[in-house]
Amino acid sequence: MIVGVPKEIKNKEYRVGMVVAGVRALTQAGHKVLIQTGAGVGAGVSDEDYRKAGATLIGTSKEIYERSDMIVKVKEPLHEEFALLREDQILFTYLHLAAEERLTKALMERKIVGIAYETIQPTDGSLPLLAPMSAVAGRMATQIGATYLQHDNGGKGMLLGGVTGVNRANVVILGGGVVGVNAARMAVGLGAQVTILDVNAHRLDYLADIFRNEVNTLYSNSEQIEKVVTSADLVIGAVLVPGAKAPKLVTREMVSQMQPGGVIVDVAVDQGGSVETCRPTSHEHPTYTVDGVVHYAVPNMPGAVPRTSTYALTNVTMKYALMLANLGWKEAVRRDEPLRKGVNIVHGKVTYQQVAEDLGLAYDPITNHL
Repeated sequence: MIVGVPKEIKNKEYRVGMVVAGVRALTQAGHKVLIQTGAGVGAGVSDEDYRKAGATLIGTSKEIYERSDMIVKVKEPLHEEFALLREDQILFTYLHLAAEERLTKALMERKIVGIAYETIQPTDGSLPLLAPMSAVAGRMATQIGATYLQHDNGGKGMLLGGVTGVNRANVVILGGGVVGVNAARMAVGLGAQVTILDVNAHRLDYLADIFRNEVNTLYSNSEQIEKVVTSADLVIGAVLVPGAKAPKLVTREMVSQMQPGGVIVDVAVDQGGSVETCRPTSHEHPTYTVDGVVHYAVPNMPGAVPRTSTYALTNVTMKYALMLANLGWKEAVRRDEPLRKGVNIVHGKVTYQQVAEDLGLAYDPITNHL
């Protein structure tokens, strides 16, 4: 199989879909790997590194798409990449289609096979290809929140951990999954007062156990959310419903009741966002203000730390990329149930139920295509 890795073009996205170890594994298995010139520079991987591992360097993304049987990326294709995709081509990347009707319909029109990192799911319910980026984004959310609480960045001028004799910042984290746990670890480490909300009582037990008395845990409902959000200095949206739009948990009214200079970091923005006043921003223009509250809602947060996030991501994607290349997508999906759940689009049909429901499109089970 010919596997292509184009350079990411999303605003200030410096990650790359494959590192040297991946190139070596694929070429040793008899496949050909095409890497776009400069694709790995942001992650610390030079063209020469790729060449030594057996890759062929290609100057343009157009040629990468034209020649490749499978495209391995990090982020979803942008509008200027839609026309480059071709029928029967495998697209293996983060897709987050439930909040992106235009992208979904474009992929349907191109009749590609779209396999999404974020919906590959073993029987234990985990999301192994989403987890490392969720960990990065969770840790970044606290760092970023602390930065924007500074007065020179529009915040109320608070140090997250305070100092002796002065109040600590009040951090509220909506969701106790991978993002929430990592955000909480950073916030606790910096000395903040931390509250985590979740709808899973067993998860709250787990959080209470691992953090002991360092965090407050609350069962999430609209009353509790309103109570804690309106008194928060920093709110971190860390909600995930696999493959689906994020629920709007924080209303515009709640935001208006927060103190001016408060900060909201919505990690769920790539799935539509969990805060009513949030809209996607970019690393170039990351924030805006509503009712005096600073909103940070960059969908590709880990792109700002590409050396960490590229290796964390490719550690878990490579197994499946190799499986797809060795077996072809149909046989790989037949053999591997977690990978089967990753297939979102096949030949113009939506094969992931939650995406179909959220976008009001017809659902066509993947079993119909095997």
